[in-house]
Amino acid sequence: MIAELAELNQYDIPGLIDLSASVGWDYDEYEVRTLLESGRVFGHKNAAGRIVSSSAIIPYDTKLASIGMVIVHEEFRGLGLAMEAVRKCAESINGDMSLMLIATKEGKPLYEKMGFKTVDYISKFLCDQFVPAHLHDHDGVFIEDFNQSDLAQLLDLDGAAFGDKRSVFLRNRISQSQQCLVVKNNNGEIIGYGLSIQGPVNLILGPITAADSDTAALIVEKLALHHKGKLRIDVPEGRADFMSYLERAGFVKTNTPPVMMKNSAAMPKRNNSLYAIASQAFG
Repeated sequence: MIAELAELNQYDIPGLIDLSASVGWDYDEYEVRTLLESGRVFGHKNAAGRIVSSSAIIPYDTKLASIGMVIVHEEFRGLGLAMEAVRKCAESINGDMSLMLIATKEGKPLYEKMGFKTVDYISKFLCDQFVPAHLHDHDGVFIEDFNQSDLAQLLDLDGAAFGDKRSVFLRNRISQSQQCLVVKNNNGEIIGYGLSIQGPVNLILGPITAADSDTAALIVEKLALHHKGKLRIDVPEGRADFMSYLERAGFVKTNTPPVMMKNSAAMPKRNNSLYAIASQAFG
């Protein structure tokens, strides 16, 4: 056997970071740790114990699981390792759950072969220098730092926006975040939120949920305002007003990868308040 499939753990974090760097992806220790703590990661190791493939699965609370970090080292491509690792992910969860992933151009044919179908698209935006619009809180909308007492409301809000509750993942993501902001109305109810995650290259903005594009823009403004480096945000389809704001703020659309699903013909039911996803691995 050229490489053996195994479940990976915290001791494999350096190897997973090396594998990701080999394909030009910028996973760091914190991102890989959040994957491991929120779900499971499988991969192949060669005879020397080096990780040469990976695939992660993050099962959410009831009906949906996200697949990400599907990587095969260049020297080990064409051997069916990706299919084997993704299949192992799918077998590790309840068979009734729908599987979701965001595909690279190279990965799409493999996923189609496995029964995944394109149901939506994500727009990836990058920004070298943020241009603030100096937006201010509008009537009935107050933005403040997240407090632990906000968690239950935030989880419900995110569940309605995303299409499934993500209790374990969001707790881990908030712990990982540089900033977590909540939007409250006059009654003190949470009506939106946003996170920023500092990666090795970019400050990642997302998830962001809001009642409208003006509020989503306000969250971006607050998260990005004092950041001096590069920014990234991944936006679901159908957000024309929000995307226009991002372009005015210095973001450039670089890619529009497909969202693919298996065991479901469509995206989960959502309430139209998701303006930015967590990442392409987490959905």
